[in-house]
Amino acid sequence: MNALARIAREEWRLWARSRVVLVAALIVAVLVAATSVLTALRVSEEASARAARQASAEETFFAQPDRHPHRMVHYGHYAFRTPPPLAAFDPGVDAVTGQSIFLEGHRQNTAMFADTRAGADLGGFAALTPANLYQLLLPLLLIIIGHGMVLRERESGTLAVMLAQGQSGLAIAGGKALALAGVAGLFLLPLAMLAAYSVAMGEAPLAAALMVAGYALYLAVWGALVLAVSLLVRQRSVALGLLVFAWLLIALVVPRIGINAGSAGVDAPGKIESDLVMLAEQRKLGDGHNAADPAFDALQKQVLEQYEAASVEELPINWRGVVAGFSETKLTDLMNDYAERRMQAEAAQSRIVTWFGLASPTLAVGAVSRTLAGTDLATHHRFLRESEALRFDFVQGLNDLHATALTYADDAARSSDPEAEQRTRVNAASWRLLDTFRFAPDPAEARAARAALPLALMLGWLLVLGGVIFAGARGLRP
Repeated sequence: MNALARIAREEWRLWARSRVVLVAALIVAVLVAATSVLTALRVSEEASARAARQASAEETFFAQPDRHPHRMVHYGHYAFRTPPPLAAFDPGVDAVTGQSIFLEGHRQNTAMFADTRAGADLGGFAALTPANLYQLLLPLLLIIIGHGMVLRERESGTLAVMLAQGQSGLAIAGGKALALAGVAGLFLLPLAMLAAYSVAMGEAPLAAALMVAGYALYLAVWGALVLAVSLLVRQRSVALGLLVFAWLLIALVVPRIGINAGSAGVDAPGKIESDLVMLAEQRKLGDGHNAADPAFDALQKQVLEQYEAASVEELPINWRGVVAGFSETKLTDLMNDYAERRMQAEAAQSRIVTWFGLASPTLAVGAVSRTLAGTDLATHHRFLRESEALRFDFVQGLNDLHATALTYADDAARSSDPEAEQRTRVNAASWRLLDTFRFAPDPAEARAARAALPLALMLGWLLVLGGVIFAGARGLRP
């Protein structure tokens, strides 16, 4: 047995006698099990409710009788997003953004049915989850267990004996690091089990494996910090105080500073504010419900020339439906422009927060965790874009029916002529234009690519702390 293994074995024997690691492991196991069960039950309950709502919404929508197509444009429908399996470990932004959205003509609605609306921290600490425990509690337990690893040897006089027997400072530090790595590995077992379960539930193995690797890297950073302080400080009370202060700063203070810096650095107006600003531009587009609006004069001239008609009554298509489709296109372009600006601003805020991972590995591992779980801001934005594409395609499909399946004369007279009103109703089978919407998480490779930066930030932390440990171990004295 080499020197590193012997030193690590003796450290574990000491911890076994004091039962400190056993108690810490039990605390982790109980808390992770409890939060995992509660989170899984909540996610399962939400999934069941969401599936029931989706089935009910689709049944009600497709059961609508023959109607005027524009009536169905305003009737609307729901799109639902089912979180991926790893969301049971880290719900991410889902707690504040919602997973359902109501689709209707002429509007882009916000996502609904979120647990809370206090979401300025892009996912933060809205609820106690297994991810929160790994990010906040486990570093504290590593501090409690390992802050005196080298200091205990110095205080008892065994450090001088070990050095006199020819043990190098690097070997002593390596053995202590190996012992602490064993503790971190023990703490990772519940996460590994959760990851395996998520794979059984359909999660990509790459995403689950990277989730475990990301938290292993995070715990390695904290273990390196604990060992570095134990090497450099000569009093156990001072080491414990410094490490607890570092935990408060890294895990609690810097994340809040990063969030505030993101909000202050990039102005990201909310949906309501964007809609109010957009109203003035929206009025210039004309009213799609009024085919005689002057805003459509140029379009009318173009269509009349295209079909060589003298008036809209002579057109082979319904002028009202043409106006409805044209108006929806222009309005959607305007709404998408504002939505993209808002999402780009939110993404810029998120990037600022991620770069604060230079000062806090807790922020870095949080970004990794949400990204790999498929519950990050980028996934929410993709849901908004895909549901908007679904909304637009459906509305335009109905507008095409309005233009081709109804005559202009019947459409103009339907409010006063009951027979004309009957002729403007299209077959209910047309509602099948709305595709069944099933939102899937990004491929594991795409999620891994987005997680590369925060993973690199944590790796940078580990390399810097490794250098500090190397320097401290080489200069180790009794």
